[in-house]
Amino acid sequence: MKINENDVLDYSELAQEIIEDFKTRQEERKRFEANWQLNINFFVGNQYCAINSNNEVVDFEKQFFWQEREVYNHIAPIVELRLSKLTKVRPSMTVIPFSDSDNDINCAKVSKNILKASSYKLNLSKIISEATVWSEICGTVFYKVSWNNFKGDTLGIDENGNEIMEGDVQIDVVSPFEIFPDSSTYASIDDCKSIMHVRAFHVDTIKDVWGVEVEGKDVDVFTLENANLTGGLGYFGKVSKAGKTIKHNSALVIEKYESPTTKYPFGRLIIVAGDKVVYVGELPYVNKSENKRGFPFVSQCSIVNPNCFWGGSVVERCVPIQRSYNAIKNRKHEFLNRLSMGVMAVEDGSIDTDNLEEEGMAPGKILVYRQGAQIPRLLSSGNVPTDFNYEEDRLLNEFLTVSGVNDLLRGSSLSSNVSGVALELMIEQDEARLISSAEQIREAVKEISKHILRLYKQFVNGKTSSKLINNNGTIEMFYWNRSDINSDDVVFETENELNESLAQKRNMVFEIFNSGLLHDENGKLNNSMRYKLLEQLGFGIWENTQDMKTLQIKRANKEHMQLLETSKMEMPKEIDDHELHINEHTCFMLGEEYEKALKHNKNLENEILNHIRMHKQFIEITKTNVEEVGNE
Repeated sequence: MKINENDVLDYSELAQEIIEDFKTRQEERKRFEANWQLNINFFVGNQYCAINSNNEVVDFEKQFFWQEREVYNHIAPIVELRLSKLTKVRPSMTVIPFSDSDNDINCAKVSKNILKASSYKLNLSKIISEATVWSEICGTVFYKVSWNNFKGDTLGIDENGNEIMEGDVQIDVVSPFEIFPDSSTYASIDDCKSIMHVRAFHVDTIKDVWGVEVEGKDVDVFTLENANLTGGLGYFGKVSKAGKTIKHNSALVIEKYESPTTKYPFGRLIIVAGDKVVYVGELPYVNKSENKRGFPFVSQCSIVNPNCFWGGSVVERCVPIQRSYNAIKNRKHEFLNRLSMGVMAVEDGSIDTDNLEEEGMAPGKILVYRQGAQIPRLLSSGNVPTDFNYEEDRLLNEFLTVSGVNDLLRGSSLSSNVSGVALELMIEQDEARLISSAEQIREAVKEISKHILRLYKQFVNGKTSSKLINNNGTIEMFYWNRSDINSDDVVFETENELNESLAQKRNMVFEIFNSGLLHDENGKLNNSMRYKLLEQLGFGIWENTQDMKTLQIKRANKEHMQLLETSKMEMPKEIDDHELHINEHTCFMLGEEYEKALKHNKNLENEILNHIRMHKQFIEITKTNVEEVGNE
C-alpha cells in the first residue's frame, strides 16, 4: 500500500532498518564495485589507476616530468569485437502447448505471436545490446521486467481528469551498481532471500511519484569525466575517467524485494525514499512458475563465477597485460627520446647550463664553453634493446590468448593457399570461446519471455490487439486475451546463432533442397515451401504472395473466434475453399475448446452445423453449374 504523508512516522523504525541493511550490503559489495569501476576506466582509456587497500579506485601521477604516460588501449577493441559478434545472438522463442488438444496448441501459437509482437514493440534487440555492454565490461547486468500502468492505449478519463491507460510491459536495463543482494555468495537471483534496487532521484521526482516530501542532499553517483592523466615529455593528454560525482538536491530510493516466507506468503516490497517509507505491500508480480510471486529481475553474466552472485569479465583478465603493454611501449619511447635528443655531459662551470636547458641543442647553435674546460659531449645511449620488441609482440599475442577473440582479417597473417574449409574451421574455433557468453544471453532472453507472458496474463483485462510484422514486411493484427496464455513453457526455436554463420545456414538449405526433401509427391515445389525457402535464405521480402491455404485456414479460425464471442457465424462466401473450411470446422467441433463452450451455450452446435451445411450447398451448386456447362 502507498504510504500517506501523515503515516510516514509510523514506519520510521522500518525505514531505519532498511537503511542500515543497505549500508551493510553496500560495504559487503564494495570490493566488487571497485573492480567494475576499474574495468570501466580501463575500457574508456584511464589506465593509470589501481585499487587501494580500502577498495577504492585511485589515480597515480607521473613520477618524473619527462616520463611517457600514453595509453595504447587494446581492451576497448577486444570488447568491441566481442560485442559485434554477440549481436548475432538474438534467439527466437516458441511456447510448448500445455497439452496436445487443439485449444492448447492454438493458445501456444498465440503466445508465440505475443512474444514476437512484444519483442518488436519493446525493441528488445536494442535493450539486449545495451545490457550486453554492461555484462562484457562489469561481468553482470540485470533486466527489470515490470508492468507500467502509464503505457499502451488510452482507455478513458478518470474523475480527476487523468488518462486511464491500458498498461504494458516495460523492460529496463539495470547496471550492477544499482543491485544489492543479501549475500554475494548466492549463485542466482532465485537463491536470494531479498534484493535491493537503489537509485538516486531528485526530490521533485519523489514528490511526483510517491507524494512524499523528503530532504534533498548531495548524493554520490558514478559518471564519466575528463582528466589530465596521460602525456609525455612536454605535453599532456586528456582521457575519460569513471568516478564519483555529486548529484545535488537528491535522495536515495531503496526498493527492497523480499521473497515469500511463512509470515509473508506473497513476499514484500518496501520502498524507502530518503529516510521515509513510501510503500509497503506484497510482491507486485506473479512472474514465477506455478503462479508464484518473485523478483522482477533477470540476470545476465559474461563469465559465470562458481558460487558467486556476480559474473566475471574478460576486461579483468586483460588489465595486467594492458598495464605491461603500456609500460613497454612508454619505456621504448623514452629510450627513443634519449636517442633523438641526447643526454649531454657538461663540466661544472664550463657553460651556461640554464641556457642549454632552455634551448637545448638546436641546429646551428653556437655552444660557448670556458677556455681550458672539457668540451661538452653527448653520451652514447646505444640502440633500442631487441627485448622491447620481443616483449611487445608477446604481449599482443597474450591479449588474444586471454580474451579468446581474434579478428582474422586484421590480426592474422593468413597465407594465400589456405582452403575454405580450413578458414571455416579457424573462424569456428575463434568463436568457440564466445559460446558460453552467448548462452547466458539466450538464457536471459528465455527468462524475460516467461516474465512477459506471466505479466500479460496477470494484468491484461479483456481482449487486446497486437501487431505482428512478418519477415516479408507484411503487418498482421491479431486479437487475444489472458485466457489465450495457458502455458509459459518457453523454449528456444533456434540454435545458438554463433554455432553457424549465415553462409553455413544457406549451404545447408541448398543441400536439403537439392536432396529433394522439400518437394511434394509430384516432385514439385509449392508456393508455401518456396516462400519458406526464401525466408530461410534471408530473402523473404522478395516473395509477397501468401499461401492460399494458409489464408483460408486463418479465415476459418476467425469464424471460430466469432462463434465463441457472439454465438454467431457469418455466411460463407463464394471465395471460400468450402472443403477446407468444412474440415477446419469439423476439427474445431472435435476439440476441447468447443466442448467447454458447448456446456455453457447449447445453441453453438446448431449455428456451426448450419454454417457447415451452407458450405456443402455451395459445393453442390458448384458441381451442378459445372455439369450444366459440360452438357451445353
